[in-house]
Amino acid sequence: MDKKLLDNINKLFSIRRKIILIPHSSPDADALGSCLALYHFFKDQNDVSIISPNDYTEILNFLPGSENIIIHESKLSEELFKNADIIFTLDFNSLSRARNLSSFITNSSASIIMIDHHENPDKYANITISNPKMSSTCEMVYNFIITLDKSKMNYEIATCIYTGIVADTGSFRFPSTTSKTLKVGSELINYGVNVTEIFEKLHNNFQFKRLKLLGSTINNFKKIDRLPILYTSISDEDQRLNNFKKGDSEGFVNFGLTVIGILCSVLFIEKKDEGVIKISFRSKGDFKVNIFASKYFNGGGHEHASGGISKLSLIETEKKFITDIRQYIKENYE
Repeated sequence: MDKKLLDNINKLFSIRRKIILIPHSSPDADALGSCLALYHFFKDQNDVSIISPNDYTEILNFLPGSENIIIHESKLSEELFKNADIIFTLDFNSLSRARNLSSFITNSSASIIMIDHHENPDKYANITISNPKMSSTCEMVYNFIITLDKSKMNYEIATCIYTGIVADTGSFRFPSTTSKTLKVGSELINYGVNVTEIFEKLHNNFQFKRLKLLGSTINNFKKIDRLPILYTSISDEDQRLNNFKKGDSEGFVNFGLTVIGILCSVLFIEKKDEGVIKISFRSKGDFKVNIFASKYFNGGGHEHASGGISKLSLIETEKKFITDIRQYIKENYE
């Protein structure tokens, strides 16, 4: 963080402030970990609220302070935004990712600070802290906190940050993991972070029906002829049969990449209540799914981990995907 930016931030927090922390919709461990870390950092000398655009998986309720997260409700949100001095948007860089909170952010007179590690940030914030080379927003929040006041680092903050980093790096195995990321992880352990407990909470804390759903999802995998692409789907019926809860499909798409020779794995999830198909793209090597997701499915994200959306039916979406991916590979990789 350069001196001018640091001076601007210190000036903002020179007096008690009303702060709102916002993760992206359907927040994951990195988004909530970032919000909760800053909540613990600021709460003693400021009035701090975390407002999530919608609900999140109950798996993350172990994060210290999670009981203070407010799920968006118009009247309460309106009051908090009306009085806010500073708004942090965390782990997203386009207001569309805040869904029903985007208009509250746009209409607020508060100063907006973005901290995010995705590519191509929109220009909505007064202060933009963006670095796509970072492993996670939580790693960026760690740097933000130790730059402002390292003495405030504690067990609660460290646990929130470590959880987000572990989740977004696949336990330090994704290409975004650097020597600095590993160093941050080791520093956080010095604050008492329980590495084993966090892994257990994130990965070994599901109901039996999720295992059945995983089996169904793996059984649904298909390979596109003559291409290093696998795709699968979770239909509305699959979700009803297996008592689907938010977060149950986390990590399912990655199983396609365990197959020899496969460079891209895709998961389609039917959301009948929203009238859309949500799509997760994962890849490895030189195959960049963020460009594909942006061009064909109104999405984006990281080079090897992106999301998209389709308003077609599940069957029509799969057909479109096959046509589009063939064209994309022909234009870019042949």
